[in-house]
Formats: sequence, structure tokens, C-alpha cells
Amino acid sequence: MDKFEVSKDMLVGSGIVKGEDIVEVNEADSHVLRRVHDHDYLSKIYYGQLDRKEQILLGFPVTPKLYHRSATEVEATRQACHAALQDGVAAVLAGGTHHSFQNRGEGYCVFNDVAIAIRDLQVYRPGIKVMVVDTDAHQGNGTNSILADDPNVFTYSIHVGKHSPSNKINGSMDVETVRYVEGEMYLKQLFNTLAAALDVFSPDLVIWIAGADNHRNDRMGQMLLDLKDFIRRDEVILRAFMGNRIPVAILYGGGYNRQPEYTAKIHRNTIATAARVARELGR
Repeated sequence: MDKFEVSKDMLVGSGIVKGEDIVEVNEADSHVLRRVHDHDYLSKIYYGQLDRKEQILLGFPVTPKLYHRSATEVEATRQACHAALQDGVAAVLAGGTHHSFQNRGEGYCVFNDVAIAIRDLQVYRPGIKVMVVDTDAHQGNGTNSILADDPNVFTYSIHVGKHSPSNKINGSMDVETVRYVEGEMYLKQLFNTLAAALDVFSPDLVIWIAGADNHRNDRMGQMLLDLKDFIRRDEVILRAFMGNRIPVAILYGGGYNRQPEYTAKIHRNTIATAARVARELGR
């Protein structure tokens, strides 16, 4: 959990982001959460009534702060999507809780910030076309489940095939890599398939769950990318969207490096690349 504060300090301390550019948010209103999640599930989180099995599946013990923290993360993603549509690019220094389902959480994901943000956008901009690009090492099964029947949403995910989550849900385009894929092979697979996705779906907004768990020293990712591979990934993805005037909202996604500062560094680098590309493109 330290990665959030550490990456923020890295961004501000290095001058990549100015302190005044960081927008603090309050938690999302309950009616916003109910656009995706069942009332009973929200109540269980709010009142701390998950049983032991549900807490194990979620990965978090239920505490009084869990609802507030998770609802605040949702609000950050919601606001970032609206900001991206206005400014061309925006980022959440957290977010990407893609394993949360309508009626349960799992894999450290309490509320599905991506799905909730999309449902919020659809209220204010009916017919908006949104592409979810998920380069976290794990498939966004919760996001796929919630958004499966929406023709205005395209879910793209590249992840390790034989890996968690075990209950994978088909999205619009699922790209499976081999376990312990090397950086060069991964990037070739990513760029080719993402280009194919953009050939069949023209989004008004991209929500990109970047992910830091693809690193070779991550405890859970089972990929072998190094820092140079991440920079190449981020550069190509951001230029593909922003260079074609497709707004993009960037979310952190997962990261569980054996050297914790590396997780924060990878997230920091993604935001730094976005800031540089935005300047170069006049955003």
C-alpha cells in the first residue's frame, strides 16, 4: 500500500507533477456506486460484515476505513475520466480495481472503479464509446463481467494465460501471453493486438490500467519485463492514443515487487512518460 504515497512523493519531488496539479477528492456518493454494485454488497463493506471466506477472497480485512478508501478511489477515477475528455489526458495515482464484481470483491479490489466511471460517463454522455486497455499482468475478470453486454464498451486485456484469476471472464479481446514472457516478445504481442483492437473499435475515451506487476522481480506477475520495456510500453501506448487525439485516463493497476520501491518507480515512470508525451503533443 505504500506505493501510492511513495510514487506521489517521487512525482512531486522530481518536479514531474506540481503539487497544485494533484486534485484531492472525497468519496463517491452511494448512488454512483449503486450504478454497478448490489446494495447488499455495499452494505457489507460499509458496515464491515464480510465473513471470513469473503475477506480471504478480497484479500483485505474489513476495517472502518475500507469503504472510505475504496469509494474515494472510485471518485478519483470518475473525475479523471471527465478530466481526460476535457484535457486529453489525466491520471489517477491509484485505481484499476478490475477484479471487483457486481456482488463481491476479490484480489484486493473492493469496488470496480472502471465500470463505475463508465456508467457515470454514460449518464452524462449517452452513446459515448469507451475502450478499456488493461496491461496489468492479470485479466480484469470483474470488469469484463460487468461490461460484457455493452456494445459501446470494448475491453482489451493482455495477461498471463495460465495464471490468476482462475475464474477468467471473456472480454472483447483477450490476449494471453506465456508464463514468464520476455519483454521483447511481450511488446510485439501487445503492439500488434492493440493495433488490431483499434481497427475494429474507435473510442471516444480510453481508460488504461497500466500495471506494474509485469516486472521480472514482481511477486505475482509472472512476466519478465525490465524498466526499459515498461518505458517502451508506455511510450507506444500513449502516442497511439494521444497522437490520434483519443483522450486517455491512466490508472495504476497492480504491482507487488520484491523491492517495493520498484513498484512505485514503475508507476512514477508511467506518469512521467504521459507528462512528456503530452508536452510534446501540445496537450
